[in-house]
Amino acid sequence: MPSSTPRTTRTLRTLRTTRTPRTLMTALAALALLSAGPALVTPAAAQPAAAAAYAWDTDRAAAAYALNPAAVTASGSENGGTTPGLAFDGNGATRWSSNFADDAWIRLDLGTTIRIDRVTLDWEAAYGKRYVLEVSKNGTDWTPFYTETAGTGGSLTAHTYPQEATGRYVRLRGLERATPYGYSLYSFKVYGGEPAPASTARANLALNHPAYSNLYQHAGNSPAFVTDGGWPADLKGDATRWSSDWNADRWVSVDLGATSTISSVDLYWEAAYAVDYRLQVSDDNRTWRTVYQPSAADVAARRANVKSPSEAAGLHDTVTLPSPATGRYVRMLGTERRSFYNPAPYTAQFGYSLYEFQVWGTGGSAAAAYPALPADQSGTYRTTFFDDFTGAALDRSKWRVVRTGTEMGPVNGESQAYVDSTDNIRTENGSLILRSKYCKGCTQAGGGTYDFTSGRVDTNTRFDFTYGRVSARMKLPVGDGFWPAFWLLGSNVDDPSVSWPASGETDIMENIGYADWTSSALHGPGYSADGNIGARQTYPNGGRADQWHTYAVEWTPTAMRFYVDDRLVQETTRNKVESTRGQWVYDHNQYVILNLALGGAYPAGWNQVTTPYWGLPQSSVDRIAAGGVQAEVDWVRVEQKG
Repeated sequence: MPSSTPRTTRTLRTLRTTRTPRTLMTALAALALLSAGPALVTPAAAQPAAAAAYAWDTDRAAAAYALNPAAVTASGSENGGTTPGLAFDGNGATRWSSNFADDAWIRLDLGTTIRIDRVTLDWEAAYGKRYVLEVSKNGTDWTPFYTETAGTGGSLTAHTYPQEATGRYVRLRGLERATPYGYSLYSFKVYGGEPAPASTARANLALNHPAYSNLYQHAGNSPAFVTDGGWPADLKGDATRWSSDWNADRWVSVDLGATSTISSVDLYWEAAYAVDYRLQVSDDNRTWRTVYQPSAADVAARRANVKSPSEAAGLHDTVTLPSPATGRYVRMLGTERRSFYNPAPYTAQFGYSLYEFQVWGTGGSAAAAYPALPADQSGTYRTTFFDDFTGAALDRSKWRVVRTGTEMGPVNGESQAYVDSTDNIRTENGSLILRSKYCKGCTQAGGGTYDFTSGRVDTNTRFDFTYGRVSARMKLPVGDGFWPAFWLLGSNVDDPSVSWPASGETDIMENIGYADWTSSALHGPGYSADGNIGARQTYPNGGRADQWHTYAVEWTPTAMRFYVDDRLVQETTRNKVESTRGQWVYDHNQYVILNLALGGAYPAGWNQVTTPYWGLPQSSVDRIAAGGVQAEVDWVRVEQKG
């Protein structure tokens, strides 16, 4: 469960503000400045001609407009002072404002085909509530790469990873305005570059090619950034980079587009570099051959370079292979992370952080593309799991009883120990009862002493599943710090190479003792704990949590939709998660959990109670001691397609 309050989904603001060049001269001046740092040493003859005009990380929309103001067109403008070009002029005080129509649009001809890695929109007060960002190769056939369904204005950066977004034209197409006025944009920025073509001369075949990793920190540190063509001169700072989560077993790879002959690799590391790693090649992106690893002396020297994060800098590894290697895919597989003193004498380790991954050789193809994302399933729903708790006891062929100190440790600062006892878990009158009990110092579990016991059950190893409609009918206790929950957890959460939040967590229903509302949330890399993607729902017509209600989620390959009594209360799409927050980690098995927690971070964040227990006031302790504080579950159902 989350450690604190879910929040309504918010867009991730851009990590770095890149001001738009006012003219092409400004863009060329930026190029001259960058030449003082590490140069991009790809032979000019091996690059598309248009690429030579642009510095690394240039706003390609502003550059295209500076070259050709006619490159920008729109459905209309509010008046002569809000024409479409003003969204691309680099002046944050000027703006385009559309005609007053929901279907208004603005589009840009970039002048050349690029792989787009992100688009930033800076909205004026008249923003879009629903709109689509689209790319086209011919200006006629459009492919969406970001769909906004609940816009809030401000500044939004939509990252394209892991979608294919390659084209010459970019368009914002309105679907619904948030105000009676038009759509109003201070700036519309587009970042990306020309993919390296096939080459018979030695070239960086990875430039602006698709890149992948097993896990990354958030949308602003996706693997797409390792092929965007640039890095900071001092190898410091949060410039465009891939950053893994905090685990040694992480990799990043590049698709060269076709079988290639590889002679060398350049890795531009941020301070969190790999002490030890492998360079590997593959023909099919599945079977890998190691072609390089650092020597024992190199590893020892890298391991000895221990500095605080504020003092540390990155490394530039130029790796000339002992003999040319052949393959389409190249990856860096990390096996040991750098250590930092933070502060001394404690050693801290972060993930791996890489600014740029260059692959030098011959071959390749600009046709390399990200594969299509999963589509929604066809077919009708059928019940694959159901329990209405009419048996004399809990059906342990369907449910696992979870115990503190055995199946799990203490979490979230909660006050209870979960135990396997009919005092806490039983069936009664056709319902599952999860009841809390109080006895000062009576329970020893997992090396700790607890004053409270409660119940938690799950379907792990009994019923783990991918995708479906999951629902339960429940009645909840009302009182400060009572924390019942109905949720899903990734079945790989106990794998130390994955763990939480990379496993994914889906909170279908949580209540922290308030009578009039519950919450739902998603937790994953880049959006966990306080930063989760969540929403609160208030019961209509005076409804209360201590009445019977049905809570549900519809989990598909493309979205999570949460319901209370068949009323949609939160919809979160895969597209929006990956574009603005982080990795979608809901494409593998999860399992169902029902529990009744007491106190802890989430309740305490709302009720501000610190004594006698964190998030649990004396009045609630007295109620538990008196008996009867319980969550009731009438039934649980999972329906799946196929």
